[in-house]
Amino acid sequence: MLVCRLISTSTAFAQYAQRTYCNPVNIDYGYAPIPEFVKWGRHRTTADPAIVLYKDDFYLFSTNQKGYWWSHDMLHWHFLFRSFLKPGQKANLVRGTYDDVTAPAVWVMGDTLLVFGSTYTDDFPIWMSTDPKSDRWSEAVDSFKIGGWDPDFFLDTDGKLYMYNGSSNVYPIYGIRIDRHTLEPIRERKPLLYLDYTRFGWQRFGEYNDNIFLLPFIEGSWMTRHGNKYYLQYAAPGTEFKTYADGVAIGDSPLGPFHEQSFNPFSYKPGGFARGAGHGSTFQDQAGNWWHVSTIAINVKNNFERRIGIWPAYFDRDGILYSNTAFGDYPHFLPDERSKNPDRTFTGWMLLNYEKPVAVSSTFGGYHANYAVDEDIRTYWSAATGDLGEWIRTDLGSVDTVYGVQINYADQDAPFIGKQLNIYTQYRVDYSLDGRSWRTLIDKSYNKTDVPHDYVELARPVTARYLKLTNVHLSGGKFAISGFRVFGKGNRPLPDSVQYFTVLRTKEDKRSAWIRWKPVDDAYAYNIYFGVSPDKLCGCIMVYGDNGYFFEGMDEDRTYYFSIESINESGVSPRSAVVRSE
Repeated sequence: MLVCRLISTSTAFAQYAQRTYCNPVNIDYGYAPIPEFVKWGRHRTTADPAIVLYKDDFYLFSTNQKGYWWSHDMLHWHFLFRSFLKPGQKANLVRGTYDDVTAPAVWVMGDTLLVFGSTYTDDFPIWMSTDPKSDRWSEAVDSFKIGGWDPDFFLDTDGKLYMYNGSSNVYPIYGIRIDRHTLEPIRERKPLLYLDYTRFGWQRFGEYNDNIFLLPFIEGSWMTRHGNKYYLQYAAPGTEFKTYADGVAIGDSPLGPFHEQSFNPFSYKPGGFARGAGHGSTFQDQAGNWWHVSTIAINVKNNFERRIGIWPAYFDRDGILYSNTAFGDYPHFLPDERSKNPDRTFTGWMLLNYEKPVAVSSTFGGYHANYAVDEDIRTYWSAATGDLGEWIRTDLGSVDTVYGVQINYADQDAPFIGKQLNIYTQYRVDYSLDGRSWRTLIDKSYNKTDVPHDYVELARPVTARYLKLTNVHLSGGKFAISGFRVFGKGNRPLPDSVQYFTVLRTKEDKRSAWIRWKPVDDAYAYNIYFGVSPDKLCGCIMVYGDNGYFFEGMDEDRTYYFSIESINESGVSPRSAVVRSE
């Protein structure tokens, strides 16, 4: 029996070498590059990530970053500045032009890494490199005539090359074979996959998959071969929403026909601090473990305000592709042989300060202090200035054991547009047992790197009740925090199991269900697990501070199964009995 449980561990790390990470990925996200996109406020953004393993290193490419990152361990990412357009060339975007690429395709062919950006024109080059770590590139072809938006290139084991593309609420995902030597198309594009939102609830447009008036988008194709099957992945219903997710259709050949796998979407994260898990790529680490990287939605200062998350992934014994997003924005182990079991990547370190009391040095406008601890990346506290000495203090409510801290900055009055190469952030975190006597926990007063979502795993866990974050330096804007998140082990009993867990699915629309349960007194959140088989509950929805959820993401033709666990600072309860929903 395969049940996708998360197995907690209380292992403490004595050495300093960090072995865990926490989403969103902590990279130097560029700021929105187009002036008309920043009318509500200048902000960081990127999306549509593609990660490939090349010569034992990871390479990450994404939208409008004027370059790319590489990493050996999936923790320390190094940015290389590079335009993948010809001199003077502009990318044709939905609203205007910009000198950078959107949703680039990345693939390995022989000993060469290749890159191609989204375009509706016929003059974009395909770039190639055998030394991308040194930023050495040349044109494989000076123009890829057929173009393609949200492209993906896939090299099969027989040496044949294919391209997939499409981003539309009218047209499908297309596929075509490409000559791997000339990089010219062979025959015509073939329509491969359309959305069917009348059947699949998760494909409906809207923040809650509830918009019946606007047509959803299918986009972000990515092909993976596993065994003798071909997994055509795609995103829906729209990049602006927390319900943005990746589905997958399976075929016996690279150009289909394809049929939706029994469980979809396979990458889905509508709850928690960082929400959304669509338009991404599936890749393997050096040990052969599978991972999925995808887009996180913020959608406050602009519809395209987004971040990146990485989730463990796997193929089960029946060849079904899953991505484990349960506790997906809590600390997880980095690639290691231990992650052969994707359920064991979670550290078991819990959030210690959800909705706990906070105090601050000052407050700007309506950006109140509590927004820094409400587990919503879209809300944030802002100090009145960005000056040295602005601070926020969180009270855990009891003396707990702290293993790690994540500092998530917000972009209040940021002065930047486009990619910034020389900005940096400095801060200090102190801790205390009584709120009067303080010791330094993290000192980044001399940091010279850009760390918008800085996560620090402590060399040794500490016991503390209070933590205080103090600003030392910002390169611009006000000191604003969307998440001051403290992780570890609470000093209290585990929460009780959930009682009276009920799933109400109507006859009129079986894509939707109203899920209810009795609140657990000592729980701050719940994980709802679901699937189309009682022994494979691999989908997860995290719910904070509520005892109900309206789920609109089901396949109306399938029976679903549900279970729930309660969560507090010390861990999780036993799961409830599995509920069947016809």
